[in-house]
Order: sequence, then C-alpha cells, then structure tokens
Amino acid sequence: MNVHEKYRPLTWWEKAYLPEIVRGLLVTFGHFRRNMWRHILRALGRKNVARGAVTIQYPEERRLFYPRLRTLHRLLKREDGSPRCVACMMCETVCPAHCIYIVAEERPDVQIEKQPKTFDINLGKCVFCGYCVEACPEDAIRMDTGIVEIAALSREGMLLTKDQLLQHEPVKEYYTERPDLEGRPVL
Repeated sequence: MNVHEKYRPLTWWEKAYLPEIVRGLLVTFGHFRRNMWRHILRALGRKNVARGAVTIQYPEERRLFYPRLRTLHRLLKREDGSPRCVACMMCETVCPAHCIYIVAEERPDVQIEKQPKTFDINLGKCVFCGYCVEACPEDAIRMDTGIVEIAALSREGMLLTKDQLLQHEPVKEYYTERPDLEGRPVL
C-alpha cells in the first residue's frame, strides 16, 4: 500500500459515520445481552456461570481491597508517641515526584540522632508509587490506611503534615485476604 492509498479522501458514506455508529451500538448491545444472560442464569441457580458486570452502589457499598494496595500515607509511632522516622531523608531522595519535604532537628534522646521537625507530603504531586515505603530503613512510613477518597478544595488542602500523618490509622474493614468464591480476585 502506498502513501496515496493510505490517505485517500473519505466517501460520503464514510463521512456520515453511520457504519461506525451502528457498529458501536452492536458492540454495546452485545455486552448488555451477555451480562443480562449471566445474571439470569446465576439467578436461576447456575453457579458455574461467570458473574456479569456488577454495579457497586458507592459509598453505601465498598469494594474490598487487597492488603498490598497503596492507599493514603501514614507515619508510625514509637512506644512514647513520637514518630518512628529518624529524618534520614531516604524517602525524600527516592521520591520520583519530589512530593516529600522533610526538615530534620536534633532529638533529645541520645540513642537516636535526629527526628523530623516537619514531614510534609504533597498529595497533589504524589504518584503513589510506594518507593518511600520501600526505601525507609526504619519502617516509619506506610501506605496501608485504606483511605482512597482523597480530595480537597485547594492546593493547601492536599498537603499532609506530620501531625496528620501520625493520626492516620489503617481501616482493616475494607481489606480482604482471599479472592471471592469464584476464584477471581475481588475487583
């Protein structure tokens, strides 16, 4: 095929887009029909039929997460309530989005040299890659809160401070340890 055949002018029928509209409607109707039959067969007791497309009524119903899902960040605490972070700057260094900002200060405890004076994460820039969690030698930061609803009305609202990160706790009711009964993962 030469260049002129590839870029030939469209015919009137092709410009009308009617064949493509009809083809798109047929694909949509095919999916609708297949999902409807799957729902009907499962309602009649056929359990070996794959489940059709299911609409989850969010926020009343919540989809379960696997424990490996990276959700909102949190800082872990020591027994005395101070952050476990030693301000080594590893998470700030490894972050590809440069969304972590740490300012270190001296710690009064002689066994631990530094602690974070400020530990801020800009969620507007964060790509939730999890590199900060993997790079931390003290296991001070995790992404296992189960919080996926992240929204703010301003850019300043997307900035998590050290105090906010220390308050987050994991919500275990949104996590599952097993796939659903059909052997497929819960989506």
